[in-house]
Amino acid sequence: MLTDYGRIARLWIRASLTYRTSFVIMTASSFVMTFLDFVAIALMFHVIDRLGGFELWEVALLYGASGIGIGVADLMIGSVELIGQHIRSGTLDAMLVRPVPLLVQVCADRFALRRLGRITQTLVVFAYGASHVDWTVPKVGVAVLMALGAVAIFFSLFVGVSCVQFWTHDATEVANAFTYGGNTMTQYPLTIFPVEIAKSLTFVFPIAFTNWYSCLYLLDRTDPFGAPAWFALLPLPVGAVMVALALTVWRAGVRAYTSTGS
Repeated sequence: MLTDYGRIARLWIRASLTYRTSFVIMTASSFVMTFLDFVAIALMFHVIDRLGGFELWEVALLYGASGIGIGVADLMIGSVELIGQHIRSGTLDAMLVRPVPLLVQVCADRFALRRLGRITQTLVVFAYGASHVDWTVPKVGVAVLMALGAVAIFFSLFVGVSCVQFWTHDATEVANAFTYGGNTMTQYPLTIFPVEIAKSLTFVFPIAFTNWYSCLYLLDRTDPFGAPAWFALLPLPVGAVMVALALTVWRAGVRAYTSTGS
């Protein structure tokens, strides 16, 4: 499966590198455009000292942790959002008869290496926040679990929500509301939201596990909403459960697919 994914991705990488100048410009543009999100946050700190009780470098840690998760997931499988286009154009039918898993083909299709610009940007912001952390071996372990869990959680969101298009054929914006919208919410401290929203982002739509609880541990903070400290260890288990659920929804969507008839 990974071999098949790698082969398809390499084809698209070679295609994108054919026009190297265009590739460099697109990658740099991705870096700059996404970096402006953090610039907007930083500008707020010219008029305030803290946001929800957090300093700029602490917000940078939250921003970077969530950004790394969605950045890697978007790079690896972001093309799954285009499933609706494949359904409407009939290209999904061709994919179904190939001896390669359908999800692999859809995720690797149009692999965009330029998305590394976004990942690089979030790594820079995360490094800025992490430079202020008093690192220990346990904290390094929690940071690794957080990164892996964030990727898994966003992977599940990309796949699971995009599956709605098996039934609606065109719900890309709905998927974006959960993936990119969820990332936007986790860029900020949850303390700026009502307690009901913080609980919803933990127990209903558990995107808070991409960064919030683990970053609280890294910052030597207790959760203002009363969650136990061991929640910092849950990003990867939560991500694994969400991936399993997303794959279940994917299989249900494939079984429900009846072709375009074209």
